[in-house]
Amino acid sequence: MNYIGSKVKLLSFIDAHTSSLLKENVPPKIFCDLFAGSGSVGSYFAQKGCILLSNDLEFYSYVLNRAMLKTPTLSAMDAIITSLNALPLRKGLMYEHYCLESGSGRNYFSDENAQKIDAVRQGIEAYKRDEPLYIYLLASLLHSADKVANTASIYSAYLKHLKPLACEKLHLHAFPSLSTSAHHQVFCEDANVLISTLKGDILYLDPPYNRRQYGANYHILNTIARYDAFTPKGKTGVRAYESSAYCKSGTALLALEDIIQKANFPWIVLSYNDEGIIDLAVLSSMLERYGTCASFQMPHQRFKGYRNQENKKALSEYLYILEKF
Repeated sequence: MNYIGSKVKLLSFIDAHTSSLLKENVPPKIFCDLFAGSGSVGSYFAQKGCILLSNDLEFYSYVLNRAMLKTPTLSAMDAIITSLNALPLRKGLMYEHYCLESGSGRNYFSDENAQKIDAVRQGIEAYKRDEPLYIYLLASLLHSADKVANTASIYSAYLKHLKPLACEKLHLHAFPSLSTSAHHQVFCEDANVLISTLKGDILYLDPPYNRRQYGANYHILNTIARYDAFTPKGKTGVRAYESSAYCKSGTALLALEDIIQKANFPWIVLSYNDEGIIDLAVLSSMLERYGTCASFQMPHQRFKGYRNQENKKALSEYLYILEKF
């Protein structure tokens, strides 16, 4: 999944400066990924033997991270996936609001793929009583639908004409989960509220940097996951979403400092970049009030969906490591 702020290409950079905090990792360190997003950082440290506390306010993220971290061995999965793929096309929520044939004016999916998503999503409801299986199947559908979405990268807009990948037929594929017996926990809560209830060894923070709201940019994924009644708004058919304090210049620093104050973790690792809403000098000054802080810098490309902007200078990604007093 092409995800805003993804740290997939920065995992070695993050690991290089945090591996010493794990030491022998005996007993396993508790690693909290408070703004988990697609889960790339959390799953990486889970594979290094950490116990994960994973959280994100967006429901699609909760589904993906829970499926990744807490899916047990599921029997007959191949047969279930095959049966869902064999369902006849149905005209439901996605067809009605997010393809052209229905008259919605929106071109997020081909007419056939929108009906395929509806068919599979409605079919998944038959497994709702088995929660781990249900969540896993939802994650599988999100992952598969994203591959054929007719967008440049995110869901804040659709393309006028179907791109080649969007013309391919959607096929439900099993979601890649981790094979682990660790007792990871996954939450879907406001980070500033949840932090007061958590305790661990390393707190990793990757809050939104700019004004792009995740609830708007990934509203289609929330709609597929929730599949509930709502009134789509505007040209893009966005659903109602909670506006993040981290996407506003007047509240971003205050919200972040609130988490730093409340954090019951000896080590805090923060990702940010030089195009963020919070001025880096102000950010450093705030962190230094709570402990000993070191910072590291790495050049990094802009998010793929925004490469055509006039200003094409490279970003600098920063990693702050704070040892709290």
